[in-house]
Amino acid sequence: MTGPASQANRPLRILFLSDNFPPETNAPATRLHEHAIRWVRAGHQVTVITCAPNFPEGKLFEGYKNRWRQVETIDGIRVVRVKTYITANEGFIKRTLDYMSFMVTGFVAGLFEKRPDIVVSTSPQFFCAVAGWALSSVRRLPWVFELRDLWPASIVAVGAMEHSPLIRMLERLELFMYRRADAVVPVTESFRDDLVSRGIDPRKIHVVINGVDLERYAPQPRDAALAWEFGLEGKFVVGYMGTHGMAHALDRVLDAAAMLRDRDEIAFFFAGSGAMRDEIERQVAERRLDNVRMIPRQPKEAMPALWSLCDLALIPLRDTPVFSTVIPSKLFEAMGMGVPVLMSLPQGEATRIVEKTGCGIHVPPEDAQAMANAVAALAKNSSRMANLRAAAAAAAPDYSRTRQAFQMEGILGRMAASSDETSASDAEESESAR
Repeated sequence: MTGPASQANRPLRILFLSDNFPPETNAPATRLHEHAIRWVRAGHQVTVITCAPNFPEGKLFEGYKNRWRQVETIDGIRVVRVKTYITANEGFIKRTLDYMSFMVTGFVAGLFEKRPDIVVSTSPQFFCAVAGWALSSVRRLPWVFELRDLWPASIVAVGAMEHSPLIRMLERLELFMYRRADAVVPVTESFRDDLVSRGIDPRKIHVVINGVDLERYAPQPRDAALAWEFGLEGKFVVGYMGTHGMAHALDRVLDAAAMLRDRDEIAFFFAGSGAMRDEIERQVAERRLDNVRMIPRQPKEAMPALWSLCDLALIPLRDTPVFSTVIPSKLFEAMGMGVPVLMSLPQGEATRIVEKTGCGIHVPPEDAQAMANAVAALAKNSSRMANLRAAAAAAAPDYSRTRQAFQMEGILGRMAASSDETSASDAEESESAR
């Protein structure tokens, strides 16, 4: 996707609504940025409507203000930032106010943008999707719903809320959005199956899973300076890179670390922020887990060097059926770096990828003893680790972000072309009626 628009009949004007975008580094921001870069290279015009960067701490990133409208260009992508209610990624009511404020200001901003060919909006929270649908309805444009999470099911899964009339109302909104979208692009086959089982037309569902930017992530030697800085020299490093959220069962990871505290050659390394970060730090201090290192969220440019410190990537999730449908995006970054993975989550699509590629191993979710046993066994089995590293690096090209951006571009092109044909047909009918 480096030449002219490769799949669309013509260059597209794409308007994409997402409440996360770089310099934020979470999965939605990264996926959109890495796709949009490639769409721009292919000759398309991409405008992203988003917030002032503040995720997950709810604090504005340096150099930004929470203004009604500010425009910048990032890697050829036109970025329009709108004012929202800003809060940390914790607390249901405050986060809902955050989401709803973006729904309103994102929608209003979209009304004043030059007419695009297609509108795209993303989850996991559906208020962003509502903004995309409303904007497409008012401006009579095709709308594509990128589905990153089965929300609100995931809210219940992490214990943030119990089943209630409010959840049922959100579920009705969820189904309404699926039905009104011209196309739904889920990030897993499991999401597709869920939608079909609930009556959504399978012909408009197009799966584009997550992946890795192989221009950025590739196997490399351990960064010696960082290893010295974090006290990881000569250690077998088990790394957790990403959001420290309610879904990730990080308290059970600390249990595993406690079981291995006498193994001086093994260290656990956490990098990231989130709703559970302070609690995890508190537990590490109270339990005196000297084999755990924790650093704050890091900029995206630093991630390959941090991954180079890791011998094993830990990918844990809570033991709930909803999480059998997800594929954590850090799996693909680990592959790109040639880092084997240790998964501790319900069996499903993600564990099948690990089994198929041979890039790591899987233990039952929230089973600290099984995690500790697996880490201890791999730490002393250099030949097994070498095989896992080779398998991880070999699997990465199958999950290239370039390939997936190309898939998504094709979907957007077909939706825009279909809309053009419908508009032309309507115009002909109107002319004939005269």
